[in-house]
Amino acid sequence: MRLITTNKSTIIWILAAVAVIFGVLTIKSGGQVLFGDISYQKAAGNYVLFVVWFNFLAGFVYLAAGAGIWMCRHWAVWLSIFIATATIIVFAAFGVHILGDGEYAPRTYAAMSLRSLAWIAISIFSYRGIISRNVS
Repeated sequence: MRLITTNKSTIIWILAAVAVIFGVLTIKSGGQVLFGDISYQKAAGNYVLFVVWFNFLAGFVYLAAGAGIWMCRHWAVWLSIFIATATIIVFAAFGVHILGDGEYAPRTYAAMSLRSLAWIAISIFSYRGIISRNVS
């Protein structure tokens, strides 16, 4: 039984660390494009402004979710589910933007795919590690 607890603790620690690191990197990269000099905007290419704003603001929510997951709080699980859902919605809006012949940087597609998959995984594993653990 102790091995299971240790594994769950390790999983929770990893999820929290990923969320916080992801949050810091997201705030940094989005902030550079939004508030940095023109060189950051040129380096970003044909970025989609609403996607950059969403990701920048979501970075702060990632930090809160990571801290909550670290403390094994139920609200953090629901927050991670909210983040995953909101990210998928913005990803869909990005798809509509592309279908409307909007300009975009192809790496945005890859980045939004990674964000969506990461937050779906964080949601699932945090649910299993925090909420399911308390139910059983």
